[in-house]
Amino acid sequence: MESFLRQAYGGKASQQLPRYTAAVEAFRGQYGAGEIFLFRAPGRVNLIGEHTDYNHGYVMPVALDKDVLLLARPRQDNLIRLCNVEPKYQPFSFEIEEEIPISARGHWSNYARGVAQNLAQRMANGSGKRLTGFDGLVSAAAPFGVPRGAGLSSSSALTVAAATALAHFNGWQPPVEEMVGLCSDAEWYVGTRGGVMDHFIAVMGKRDHALFLDCRPGQDGSYLTHHEPLPRAYSLLIVDSGVKHRNVGNDFNRRVAACRAGSGLLRAPFPQTTRLRDVEDIPWHEIEPYLPEEMTPGGLAAVGIELGDIPGITPETTLQVRSRCRHVWSENRRVQEAVKAMTAGDVGTLGRLLGEAHASARDDYEISCPEIERLVALLTASPGVLGARLTGAGWGGCVVALVENEAVEAVSRRVQEAYEAQTGIQPSVFACLPSDGAGLLAHINGRDG
Repeated sequence: MESFLRQAYGGKASQQLPRYTAAVEAFRGQYGAGEIFLFRAPGRVNLIGEHTDYNHGYVMPVALDKDVLLLARPRQDNLIRLCNVEPKYQPFSFEIEEEIPISARGHWSNYARGVAQNLAQRMANGSGKRLTGFDGLVSAAAPFGVPRGAGLSSSSALTVAAATALAHFNGWQPPVEEMVGLCSDAEWYVGTRGGVMDHFIAVMGKRDHALFLDCRPGQDGSYLTHHEPLPRAYSLLIVDSGVKHRNVGNDFNRRVAACRAGSGLLRAPFPQTTRLRDVEDIPWHEIEPYLPEEMTPGGLAAVGIELGDIPGITPETTLQVRSRCRHVWSENRRVQEAVKAMTAGDVGTLGRLLGEAHASARDDYEISCPEIERLVALLTASPGVLGARLTGAGWGGCVVALVENEAVEAVSRRVQEAYEAQTGIQPSVFACLPSDGAGLLAHINGRDG
């Protein structure tokens, strides 16, 4: 077992061995002796490129070694049975059909249900093949699993793990975009919807690399992606503020609406505009005069600009148009500059860009909070830290910092102690080992120990 763990986790393989051994024993205790397939799907941290994805912009995420482990055994019928090493997640089962009843809101089974339903529908529209299910066990508990509620995409990792197992057992080998589409659509079933970034990095992660992703699909449905090597002498340090996301309601939706408003207002002077991405090559001083500081959907409708159906947005909602658009316009440029800096090995510029991205997210997009600001201040004041910023949707969650390898331990200790003293919250701090994307790690036959 240690050999394939080294391929997945490098020098951290020995730390993972007890986790995998316990998971195999738990699987056999639940389902009996026999073969076991081991799948994993990583969480992610977004290095730079925040709130650009739904504006058809650029992002640069990194796959984590914090992951969702799924042990599975194929079945001959269409039943899926899943249990979890964490007792609070109760076992469940369902049959794979083109219409699968959803479980209670927030129930962890819905991620597997969404994947199975969507794949069943795709198969019905294609080969007509009936899907077979599997018996499975999930291991995603701390300290090795993706932290939940921290903005590191634990739900997408579970979705991708389930999709990877189901695809393997049914001989489905789709292009990357189709697998990403399946997983992204599955989260519609659950009732949430983000961009495609989380699923792309979970599928396409590469050891020691970030993934540049252009979130605008081409006419053939493909996306432009390429991997960028991370600087070897530096680590990505992730600090969980302990503050759960405060956004998800109207705060997030108002920003989506403000960006749509900006696109609509820019369409007259710049007819090619469908998203803010379309004005990326136009200097900001030429764009700014067409964007008011504030506007309401009602005022926009009066000049023929409709925002579409956005929950929680009324005709009287005040939208901060100029500042929100300025963040997206500038953030897209920062991502492109970050790619150039990484290619050139210019870590100083990369660190500076992280700081500028944080300032823009705080001041123009206003998605920070006092706890995040304390963490960023503590990190940027620490020797060996080149830059730090909030990562994820905002209003809590995590901060990512670029830190010299030799300084990681000292910085981690200093930030933990100071942050707890200032807030009473003990933060989780870990250095990210950028990992490969989802896949089958190993096949243990019935005779293996």
